[in-house]
Amino acid sequence: MADAAPDAAGKGAARGHVELREVSEADQGVRLDRWFRRHFPGVPHGRLEKLLRGGQIRVDGHRVRADHRLEPGQVVRVPPLAEPGPAAKQPPQPPAAPVPADLAALRSWILYEDDAVIVLNKPPGLAVQGGSGTRRHLDGMLGVLNRGGERPRLVHRLDKDTSGVLILARSAAAAAALTRAFRDRAASKLYWAIVVGVPEVAQGRIDVPLAKKPGPAGERMEAMEVGERAITDYALVERMGKQAAWLELAPMTGRTHQLRVHCAAMGTPILGDGKYGGRAAFLKDAAAIRALHLHARRLTVPHPAGGLLSVEAPLPEHMRDAWRTFGLSEPQTTPPRRHAGAAAGSTRAPAKHRHQRRQHDDRRGQRQRDRDRQ
Repeated sequence: MADAAPDAAGKGAARGHVELREVSEADQGVRLDRWFRRHFPGVPHGRLEKLLRGGQIRVDGHRVRADHRLEPGQVVRVPPLAEPGPAAKQPPQPPAAPVPADLAALRSWILYEDDAVIVLNKPPGLAVQGGSGTRRHLDGMLGVLNRGGERPRLVHRLDKDTSGVLILARSAAAAAALTRAFRDRAASKLYWAIVVGVPEVAQGRIDVPLAKKPGPAGERMEAMEVGERAITDYALVERMGKQAAWLELAPMTGRTHQLRVHCAAMGTPILGDGKYGGRAAFLKDAAAIRALHLHARRLTVPHPAGGLLSVEAPLPEHMRDAWRTFGLSEPQTTPPRRHAGAAAGSTRAPAKHRHQRRQHDDRRGQRQRDRDRQ
């Protein structure tokens, strides 16, 4: 059974027809809820859960949960997706058509590319995929990078306000390999954050389950005992007196907003993260600093053609401004490299990751002593 185009499938489901949709190689290992978000972006998560509970969505004839991992060749039963009754929501607007400026922007964000992958430095403020009221997003721009009729494919995501390394696959085979690497935790991700306050322990692990909770301002993640397990390793790189700190964060799991919730749960919300930190996420003497200070600094992942690919992303402008404001040495960025070796995994604490801290330990130590005397 051929994999129908997402727009055609969406129209069929909207007209009230049941569809049987075969999972393609590009969707290997993708969670069922993310598969729906990819192919049927107009379906709210609550509607999807309702259809799953009622057994209207099935995989190979079996009832499944939203976190079911799909495999190529499986068949997903897709029922009519529109909400019944007069209160049915209008389908979302299509993404804005790519324009020449999109190609220029995407080209300026490329950190590395070859025949299998493209690695971007995603800017803050740009959504990776569309949603309610979001017409301009990265996924809608990727058509301008078509090569040989193939459009680059997303294999993971970053939050809209998070900047940094994002890898794309140039082909279905590359997408399957990268999706498998993320699923099997063979990819190593390292984030940098400025947090308000200083952790009591300089290095450790946050093991706090997370679950989605609806609210008047939309869904948000919360630390809950009944949630999905979420683990983050962290290490203090430098502290700015008692008011703020620069942390390295290495997520061992990939839950929505995981790093933001974990930092807030530790009592040190990420600077600018009003959603999870409230007023505590802002500094009184730096009221102008409002943007989220979370950056996907480095990704090391098995390359689809063999070996390991490691790419670092330079800081966005608002985070460079913060580095200057706090008197931090602006870090250097290592050029992308592809090398032989076993998969990096994500099992080591971030303090053991090599980065520029060794280059300015002496200067940092002196600055720290000066701040401690304040």
